[in-house]
Amino acid sequence: MQNGYVVIMAGGRGERFWPESRLARPKQLLPIVGETPMLAQTIERLEGLVPVDHIFVITNYEQRDAVLEVCPQLDPQKVIGEPVGRDTAAAVGLAAVLVGREDPEASFAMLPADAVIHDAAGLRSTLETAFVASNAHPVLVTVGITAAYPATGYGYIQQGGPLGHYMDRAVYKVARFVEKPNQETAQAYLDSGDYFWNAGMFVWSVPVISAALTKNTPSLWSALQAIDSGLSAGGDLDELLATTYPQLEKISVDYAIIEKADNVVMVESGFDWDDVGEWPAVERHYPADDAGNVVRGEAHLESASGNIVFSRDPDHLVALLGVDDLIVVRTGDATLICHKDKAQAIKGLVKEVGAKEAWRKLL
Repeated sequence: MQNGYVVIMAGGRGERFWPESRLARPKQLLPIVGETPMLAQTIERLEGLVPVDHIFVITNYEQRDAVLEVCPQLDPQKVIGEPVGRDTAAAVGLAAVLVGREDPEASFAMLPADAVIHDAAGLRSTLETAFVASNAHPVLVTVGITAAYPATGYGYIQQGGPLGHYMDRAVYKVARFVEKPNQETAQAYLDSGDYFWNAGMFVWSVPVISAALTKNTPSLWSALQAIDSGLSAGGDLDELLATTYPQLEKISVDYAIIEKADNVVMVESGFDWDDVGEWPAVERHYPADDAGNVVRGEAHLESASGNIVFSRDPDHLVALLGVDDLIVVRTGDATLICHKDKAQAIKGLVKEVGAKEAWRKLL
C-alpha cells in the first residue's frame, strides 16, 4: 500500500510491567517478549506494507527521544510527543490531521505499539484487505481477532452481515461491541463463533474519520484543526500541542466514535495476536522448565513451580526455594515479588510507590 500510512500509538506507561517498565522507557520500548523492543518489532512487521516514511508514532514527550533511539529508521518529524495524555480519540484526531497534511484522501491504520504477533505476513495481508475496503467504502474498518479461548480481559466484536470480499478475504459489518465479559459470557461468545476479540486496530480514510470526529467530538476536532491551521501558518508543532492538548477532552476512540458509528466493519485476523497486558502473559511466549517456571536471566529455582523470573543483570543471581506461582522481577534499583493472581494490582502498587517522594525516581 504505497499510498497508505500507519500511525502507531506508543504513549502508554506500561505500569503493569513495573519495575522493568518505567515512564521514560515503558513496556513498548523494552524487549518484554522477544529480543528487540516491542515497538521496533511492530515497525519491522510493517515492512512491505507501507514505506517507512509513511509511518508516524504518537508517544508522549518524555518518551520521544527513547523512541528515536530504539527505532532510528523513523523520520524524527513523524515521531510526535504529546505533552499530556488525552486517550485515543485525541491521538486519532491528531493522526488524521498529520496524515491529511501529507495526503487529504489517504487511508491510514491506527495500531498499538506493543502487541505480540509472530505471523507478520498474516498481519500485512489482513491490513491490506482493510486498506482496500476503506478505499472502496466510507467505512471505519476494525480488525477482529479470532478468539482462541474464553478471555475475560478483552472486549469483543460481534460479526454482522457481509460487506464483501477484498483481496480474497471477507469483510463484515459489525453488529455490536461488548465490554469485557465474565467467564460464562466469554464462553458463550466463543461457542457462538461470531464474536471476536477487539484488538484496537483500525483502518480508515482521512475524510471518513474526520467526518466521524466532526459528528461525535466536535470540540476536540475543532481544536485539532486549529493545530492544522497553525502548522499551515508556519507554527511549531510542539508549541501548538503544548497550548492546545491540555484543553482536549480525555476519551477513548471506542467510546467517542466506534461504539456510536453505524459504518463500522470488521476484517477477521489472519494472524496470531497477544495483547501481553501483564506479567503472566509472558508465559505464553517462552518455554517453561519441567516445573512450569519461566525464567529470563540468571536464576536458580529449587522445589519451586509455576514461577516467572525476569532479571537482566548477568552479574546478579535470583534464587527461589520452595515457592510457587510468583512473579519476581529484578532491575538495578527495584525488585518486585508478588503472586500471579495479584498481577492486575501492580498498577495500583506503582501509584503507591510514586506517592513517596524518595521513590518517585523509580517510576
